[in-house]
Amino acid sequence: MPPDRINAVTGQVLDAAVHVHRELGPGLLESVYEAVLAHELRRRGLEVRTQVPIPVVWESAQLEVGFRADLIVADCAIVELKSIDAIAPVHKKILLTYLRLTDKRVGLLINFGMELLKDGITRIVNRFEE
Repeated sequence: MPPDRINAVTGQVLDAAVHVHRELGPGLLESVYEAVLAHELRRRGLEVRTQVPIPVVWESAQLEVGFRADLIVADCAIVELKSIDAIAPVHKKILLTYLRLTDKRVGLLINFGMELLKDGITRIVNRFEE
């Protein structure tokens, strides 16, 4: 997918996330934000898959080991949602691993637990040229 299309999709995701955060505020369960954000993105015309299994391929064997992406939007961006006090480095590493395993280029880590959502947004890239 062209970089400008991926950037447009992630821009729409961020706009929708800000809208959801303004309406619901911080501190709810991640599952609530996931359901509402997925609904809002679909309402905006984007394809959204939730709780998508991510297999690990090892020596040509596909292994289902319990990895799940919260959202995959327009088959180009992985969105991982949190509702916690602060993002830890491991959260960023997990998202990068998901990007590598799925061969996707861009992921968004969005922490709805922050008072200001802009402080809880991290963009992770995997071999992406802008």
